[in-house]
Amino acid sequence: MEARQNEYGQPIGKALPDWSRRQPPGDVTLQGRFCRLEPLNAERHAAALFEAYNTAPDGRDWTYMVAGPFENAADYRRYAEGAAGSNDPKHYAVIDLALGKPVGTLSLMRIDPANGAIEVGNVAFSPLLKQQPTSTEAQFLLMQYVFEELGYRRYEWKCDSHNAPSRKTAQRLGFRFEGIFRQAVVYKQRSRDTAWFAIIDTEWPAQKAAFAAWLAPDNFDAEGRQRKGLGEWKGE
Repeated sequence: MEARQNEYGQPIGKALPDWSRRQPPGDVTLQGRFCRLEPLNAERHAAALFEAYNTAPDGRDWTYMVAGPFENAADYRRYAEGAAGSNDPKHYAVIDLALGKPVGTLSLMRIDPANGAIEVGNVAFSPLLKQQPTSTEAQFLLMQYVFEELGYRRYEWKCDSHNAPSRKTAQRLGFRFEGIFRQAVVYKQRSRDTAWFAIIDTEWPAQKAAFAAWLAPDNFDAEGRQRKGLGEWKGE
């Protein structure tokens, strides 16, 4: 599609005459079939989260995270208290409904209500959550909240360019790769080149349909194995 032109014959972007500032994410509870997202609360969640994270054999899950690993429950509790008190990032606990306990966290961050852009980050999923339908549903619930309830235009995913599992997950979830920002961040006394991914609002309806089809009960057999992968529902 050809770009619009202004009175000087210069190309300009799509008009948004009805655009208005969006609300920041709030203290909402998002209910799914496999999990529930609720605002992180150190008193309710920290002990169980540390226990879930401690099922990992080592600290490699924290290599590309700004925080962690945590040596003991008290250290994690202090981190969770600080995270729970933050509005940006806004942290949510993932409650596994079958297990009846929190098994991971994720957040909404770099919140830009004026431009309708927001990032999902600080994704800390324990081994109890990884590669389970619950993990995909948790991402879907937050994505749906951002696009449909808050009305944002752009949903971002960023990670260390060396973090191959994160990059793979972003693309599986429907984020489009947008490039590498070189030397964008310093963390844990090392430099980070950041890989950028995003989904925009015009892409959301097709993404939502694929998630809904993948999460449907009839897409899983009696043992809970998927019949068709998420990529297949996206036509990949």
